[in-house]
Amino acid sequence: MNSPTSLPRTLARLLLGAFLTFAGIGHLTFLRTEFRAQVPSWFPVDTDLVVLASGAVEISLGSALLLWARRRVTVGFVVAAFFIAIFPGNIAQYVEHKDAFGLDSDGKRLARLAGQPLLVAWALWSTGAWRDRSRS
Repeated sequence: MNSPTSLPRTLARLLLGAFLTFAGIGHLTFLRTEFRAQVPSWFPVDTDLVVLASGAVEISLGSALLLWARRRVTVGFVVAAFFIAIFPGNIAQYVEHKDAFGLDSDGKRLARLAGQPLLVAWALWSTGAWRDRSRS
């Protein structure tokens, strides 16, 4: 059984859930072109399909963070794994010099790479996943 989390962790989990849900909706609608820049050119699947599928996954993960508190530890690990899985797209955006989301220079794209571990940490901390891993 999961132990209770603190108010700051709960608020951080809900904020991350809202962020992922919003980003997922963006994948499917108004940010679709921007997200295409993060699909590596070497990836052997249609770029638009990757954007749509990853958007659906982000909506699902965001919703799970928002609504599935009883399984927050599992959801936290899955969200962290998702952030790790999409990291090659961020690397590709840097290596391939693709502009999107205001990342119009190598310096900005490189700074974005540094943010990915922070998202992993946010997922693990806000859900208490690392702390409560042995209890779930």
